[in-house]
Parts: sequence; structure tokens; C-alpha cells
Amino acid sequence: MNFPLYIAKRYVRSKSSQNAVNIINFITFLVIVIGSAALFIVLSGFAGLKTFSLSFTNSFDPELKAQPTFGKFFSITPEQEQRLAGISGLAYYSKEIEEKVYLEHKGKNHIAYIKGIDSNYTKVVNTDSILYLGNWTINDQQVVSGIGIANILSVTINQFRSPMQIYAFKPGKGSLSQGGVGVSALYNRLPVIIGGVYAVEADLDNKYVFADLSLTQALLEKTENDISGINFKLKDGTDEQTVRSEIEEVLGDSVMVRNRQELNSTLYKMLNTENMATYLIFTLVLIIALFNVVGAIIMMILDKQQNSKTLYSLGTTIKELRNIYFVQGILVTGFGGLIGVLLGSLLVWSQIFFGWLKITPSLAYPVEFQLINVLTVLATILVLGFIASKIASSRINKKLIAA
Repeated sequence: MNFPLYIAKRYVRSKSSQNAVNIINFITFLVIVIGSAALFIVLSGFAGLKTFSLSFTNSFDPELKAQPTFGKFFSITPEQEQRLAGISGLAYYSKEIEEKVYLEHKGKNHIAYIKGIDSNYTKVVNTDSILYLGNWTINDQQVVSGIGIANILSVTINQFRSPMQIYAFKPGKGSLSQGGVGVSALYNRLPVIIGGVYAVEADLDNKYVFADLSLTQALLEKTENDISGINFKLKDGTDEQTVRSEIEEVLGDSVMVRNRQELNSTLYKMLNTENMATYLIFTLVLIIALFNVVGAIIMMILDKQQNSKTLYSLGTTIKELRNIYFVQGILVTGFGGLIGVLLGSLLVWSQIFFGWLKITPSLAYPVEFQLINVLTVLATILVLGFIASKIASSRINKKLIAA
């Protein structure tokens, strides 16, 4: 057996004759356990919050989406649609057209976006997961709106006697101040019935009214080839980058293809920044806590000074003596970090299964157990323990042994 490891293990298991040293060692070990458990719990909490936050966009956004590089709209030809249908990795694709509109109902009004979609939209996006009330039925008369829009306008589903009015400005040039033109000639009006209501999160709930693609194109005075986006669903096991390249080749340079992360880049950056900031803050706390390791090892060196003299007289080198206390520090931090992660894992799994910590009476605080967090905490503890043990063990020198 490695000699420094053998002695270090005995020092870790044995108690000192000085009660103060035993108390310092216990506190040091306890601080490492609590610090590593706290870091793991916080990282698991942020992982759960990230998944929870992204679940809203994942239920609303497609796996891939084609959008115009410049402007709001682009055209797609029947030949391009045939080529898209021939891409082996694509399960479905859905065309859409989107524009800002003015909504009105019984004197109440709201500015939102109308999103014209085709019949394939429900195959590309899981609309069942966001439907809150009614049915996802879209035709020449019925639309689906966000619950925020329905509340603002005080409109209910299947309100046939007083439909919601959608106003869209006609395309063209000119100004409202020009004479000779009636205000009604500047916009197109479409009365619709809300057949269903979706609910995702506040901003999205106030933003969209889903309508039929052809109906929306007519409202905006666009041709059947004019669209503002194409949503794609990939087949299971398909390489995203390969399909993405094929779509870009079909649609040309006037269109850019983005995945969910790119469509919500601001949200991803915010969540990643918050996660990194939290990790750095708790790592700083661990750095301060691991100063106890330096102090504990130095106290152990002083307590075992006579033993060190004996070992030195028997032929143990200064380097080997340093390695004894260095290995002792690594063992303490390593075991402390491992126990801390195990305790943190128990708390995380108990929250996952029992949901004892609530955000609301019906919503448990989201946490997620990830192997990467286990490795991150253990790596952080071992690196900091390595540095602390190296600093403390460097106190061993000939002058100390000879004293």
C-alpha cells in the first residue's frame, strides 16, 4: 500500500489527544458536507426551473422553423413544397402567416397578432398541451385565442351573437391624414367566433389569435404562396443539422432556419447566465468554507509533530510527510463532498416524488436530478480541496521537524 495514503487514512480515522483539534476536524467535515449539499440542491433547483421555463416555449415552438431573412414575408412555390415533402428526415411541416392586428369586442380593444395556420399545424405543435378551453377548431368562422386576449376583451367561446372583430391595415402606401379616403378604406375587417382558448404563459396568452391560413392571407391581401414561416417536425432519431441543411438548400438564401434554442435565444442566455452566477456565488462560499480545511490540516500537523519527527528519523522524506497531510486533506474533502451530494440527492428526489416544497398550493417547486450536476459538485469540491490541501501540507519543512 502507498505509505502516505496508509498514514493519512489512519489520521482520518483516529482521534487526536487534543479535544480542540477533534472539534475543528468535525466542523471542517460538516462544513464540506453542508456546502456540497447546498451547491447540489441549488444546481438541481435551477435545472428544474430551466426545464419548467422552457416547457412553455417547447409546447409552443416547433423543432425547426423557417423565417424570412429580411422583411416579414416570403413566397414558397409548389415545387419547393414538393421538395420539402421529399426530405426523408421530416415528419410534417406546416405553413403560417403572421401579422399585427387590432381586436375589438363590445367597445373593448387589444392589439395582438393573427397567426394563420394550415391543417398540419396540430401535427407539428402539440396543441393539446396548451388548449385550456373549448376545441382547437379553426375554419372560416372560428379561431383560437389566448386566454389573456379573451379576458381583456371579455369574450367567451362560441359567442355567435356578438363576434370578435379583427382589423388589419391594407397593404400599400399613404397616410391617414390624406384627404378623400375614408378610414374604413384603410383596413380590412373580419368577424370571427372564438372556438377555443389556449394558455401557456402571460406574454404568449396576450399575443396570438390562431386563424385559418387562407382566411388570414385574404385578410392581409396576400397570395396563397405568401407566408411568414414554416414549422417543421422531425422524425425520431433524425439528425437535426442534416435536415436543417436540406431545408436551407430547398428554400434558398432568403430564408433562415432556426431551432428552438435559437428562437428563444434571449431566454436561454438569461437562464444560463443565472445558473452560472449562482454556481460562482456558491463556489465562492465553498472557497471560504474550505479555508477551514487549511486550518484543520495545519492544526493536525502541529498535533502530530512528534509523530512526524519519528517518521522523519525512520527515513521518511519531507516530500512524503507533505504527501501524508495532502492525502488527508483530499480524503476529508472527497468523502465530505460525496456525503453532501448523497444528502442533496435524497432531498432532491424527495421533492420530485413528494413535492413537499410548493410554489403555489397546486404547483411543487420544480427540481431536476442531473448527473452533470453531481459531477460538477464533486469536481468543484475536489479541485478546491486539492488547492487547500496543497497549501496546508506545504507547511511541512525541516525547520518544523527539527523544532
